[in-house]
Amino acid sequence: MMTIESFRQARQTLRGVAAETHLIYSPFLSKRCGNNVYLKPENMQVTGAYKIRGAYFKISMLSEEERERGLVTASAGNHAQGVAYAARAAGVDATVVMPTTTPIIKVNNTKGYGADVVLHGLTFDEAAEKALQLAEEKGMTFIPPFNDLTVATGQGTITYEIFKDLPDVDVILVPIGGGGLAAGVSTLAKLLNPNVSIIGVEPAGAASMKASLEAGHVVTLDNIDTIADGVAVKTPGELVFPYIQKNIDDIITIADDELVDAFLDVTENHKMIVENAGLLTISALSHLNFYNKNVVSILSGGNMDVITMSSLIQHGLVRRGRIFTFSVMLPDRPGELLKVVSVIARERGNVIKLEHNQFVNINRQRGVELKVTLEAFGHAHQQQIIEALLAENFNVKEVSPNVLYS
Repeated sequence: MMTIESFRQARQTLRGVAAETHLIYSPFLSKRCGNNVYLKPENMQVTGAYKIRGAYFKISMLSEEERERGLVTASAGNHAQGVAYAARAAGVDATVVMPTTTPIIKVNNTKGYGADVVLHGLTFDEAAEKALQLAEEKGMTFIPPFNDLTVATGQGTITYEIFKDLPDVDVILVPIGGGGLAAGVSTLAKLLNPNVSIIGVEPAGAASMKASLEAGHVVTLDNIDTIADGVAVKTPGELVFPYIQKNIDDIITIADDELVDAFLDVTENHKMIVENAGLLTISALSHLNFYNKNVVSILSGGNMDVITMSSLIQHGLVRRGRIFTFSVMLPDRPGELLKVVSVIARERGNVIKLEHNQFVNINRQRGVELKVTLEAFGHAHQQQIIEALLAENFNVKEVSPNVLYS
């Protein structure tokens, strides 16, 4: 069972191993949602995520015989790095099975901590089946990523740090994948102060815990579809599920598009990189139906590859009207491009890219196509530029954002 004594033991074990990530007050997010918002930056944790807490505590509790057999686990990335780091510190061998879709930075970091990596399956659940198979075939000790009370107890030490920095916390927002983090955080929070509300946050495309709570038992989703790979779990943990039932007060589900906006908010206003799973609690702030509360958003990790970052930034800027593309047909004669650019400059638009296509028509006398990608201040400014071009009798057509990335 997860008890106050086991949480104290975990806190003692993790001293000098896991970093104490102090709360960061966010004036920007506080003003936006009408609450006092504090960020718990586990993206700044050792290995870049909270998972080191549960992995290290679990390994510390193993017998010598269990360690000598070697360790095996499955993970979409963060637990993998936690186990690899903890195994190296304990001087034992570790094998990690990761989905083939795992971002390369998480694969490379796991290898860098000394673990053997096996890529298998498209989802976490498929990787977990392979890890359990290896454990049985080779006699290795399986380290569960979330469906384990010792692991969940280690994760729950986050709550001690939240209460230390903010004793009068009212609400804690916690990401949910398999449920280990949420179970640990919520259980300790309720033990320390039963009046604190704990709200779990899941991606809408992988809301297995919400479905399980509604059914009253653990259920398996037929499929999952989310950019939040760290919480893309079809089946939540049955061992931690009773703790979720008892201690989680509500669950909010978040669409992937909202995570794109959250990435821009955190990157621009706090200069931090937070992976999509960790951004769930940022997106959830706009769904809260209360005000003037002290709210802590747990940012569970920051292990994101640069390709994903680039994609999120571009799509986020398009969504907010800060980048857009239009096309216009022009007569094929000198000076026409200058006329268009002059209007854009007058309206304070910033040209990012120009494409001048003389071959759009067989008969060039019918015109050539100019495609322009601009930086603007937002949707209102975007519309202002379009209207200014129309006023000069340019036949302007907005181009679908998807074309920008083709």
